[in-house]
Amino acid sequence: MKGVRKQSTALAAPDAVLRALADPHRRQILRLVQHTELPAGRIAATFTLTQQAVSQHIGVLKQAGLLTERREGTRRLYALHHEALEPVREVLSEFWPDALSRLKKAVETAHPRPPKREP
Repeated sequence: MKGVRKQSTALAAPDAVLRALADPHRRQILRLVQHTELPAGRIAATFTLTQQAVSQHIGVLKQAGLLTERREGTRRLYALHHEALEPVREVLSEFWPDALSRLKKAVETAHPRPPKREP
C-alpha cells in the first residue's frame, strides 16, 4: 500500500523557514533527509536528544514547510521539501544580488578556458 504524502500547498513565509533553520539540530535533520526519506526513529537514533525532543524539531520543520511526511503503514517517513527553501533564497538574493556573477568570474579567473584551436 502506497503512503500518502502530506505537505502544505502554500510555501511558508521566509521568517518561519529562517526560524526553523536557526537551530543546528533542525539543520542536521534536514541534512539526513535531503536525499532520502527516513522514519522518525532513524532520525532520532542519530541524536543524543530524547525522542520527544526530536519529534518537536520535526514538528517545527513540518510547520515551516521544510519537511514532507508520508505514512507507510504505521511508519511516518520524512523528506526535505526543497521548494520550501525558495522564499529564503529570494530574501537572500536581495542582499546578495551579484553573488552568482561574482562566483562565475572567480571560477573563470581560477580556471580559464584554453584558447580554441583552429583546424
